[in-house]
Amino acid sequence: MKIHLDKIASATKNVGLSSDAILSSEIPAEEGIVIAVRVHGTKTVYNNVEDLHGRMIRLDDGDLLAGVLGSRRALRGYAGVVPETVKPGDMLDILNLGGVIGKCTSTNIDLGAPLQAEVLGAILDFPYLEERRGVPASIRTDAIPWSETLEPSAPLVFVAGTCMHSGKTFACGEIIHGLAKKGYKVCGTKLTGVSLLRDTLSMEDRGAIKSLSFNDSGIVSTSEKVSVPVAKGIINALNKEEPDLIVVELGDGILGEYGVQAILHDKELMTAAGLHLLCAPDPVASWGGAELYKNKFKLKLSVISGPATDNDVGKNFIRESVGIAAINSRLEAKALADFIEAAVLKETPAELSCA
Repeated sequence: MKIHLDKIASATKNVGLSSDAILSSEIPAEEGIVIAVRVHGTKTVYNNVEDLHGRMIRLDDGDLLAGVLGSRRALRGYAGVVPETVKPGDMLDILNLGGVIGKCTSTNIDLGAPLQAEVLGAILDFPYLEERRGVPASIRTDAIPWSETLEPSAPLVFVAGTCMHSGKTFACGEIIHGLAKKGYKVCGTKLTGVSLLRDTLSMEDRGAIKSLSFNDSGIVSTSEKVSVPVAKGIINALNKEEPDLIVVELGDGILGEYGVQAILHDKELMTAAGLHLLCAPDPVASWGGAELYKNKFKLKLSVISGPATDNDVGKNFIRESVGIAAINSRLEAKALADFIEAAVLKETPAELSCA
């Protein structure tokens, strides 16, 4: 079956699709398989999809869309899974703006029910030259390989948060911008979360010489099972650029279900850490996050940013009651870059690590 796609979601970018696609009715029910769907319904919120260029485009009833089978476990978004079987005619759901498609298991009160997606078939890839035999396209094909070992690395600046929308992506951008302006070669990566191209594109917009995410490793959503080998593979790839440091965003929260805890518990990754920054929305989250770093992860938390530092009330609490530096990435971007330069690029990670 041949179709002409109206829209191609960014989660498919590893495959390099064109608008004309050939479909198969045989669909492996596996994360990473690229499928074509027909959009059903209209919405006034969460009605967009990110395209291959990082633009948000509206989804309309009847659109033919290329997306990727996957799961999601978001606190402030949809939760969903890949069904045990997938066949043409099944009604699935569009779980995120990057085009992850699965069966919704939990909605969000602010977003309403997700847009539905009628499965049309698996989009075929033709990897064999001069052969007309196609295979179901997967974003795992030719992806960055996972690794059980971290190779020698530039210092890693880990930016985590207590929850979604706590300021992590903005802080990463300001750190990258400030250090790039100082002449440092900076790479950026997002290691956990659910697929969305805009986060790594924003890192390059702010001055990163290269950025990668877990999507480049062939997955649309991270978990405790995969986050560490995926992270090591991505960092190994970025180190080929010979950066002075790598800014690492850990999507979701430090107690979420996307594998952040596994990364913070991994000795190899933490040995390469030059600094840990936590974004928090309020003083309670700042205090609780600091306690988790100290008692659960056994790591030194160096600085807190995010909405909890939007004015002196929050910053004074963090400095005096939590005992950690507080620097607002929106209002004190230069000070934040200076702090990280002094801590990471003028000292060794060993001097900064927690005993």
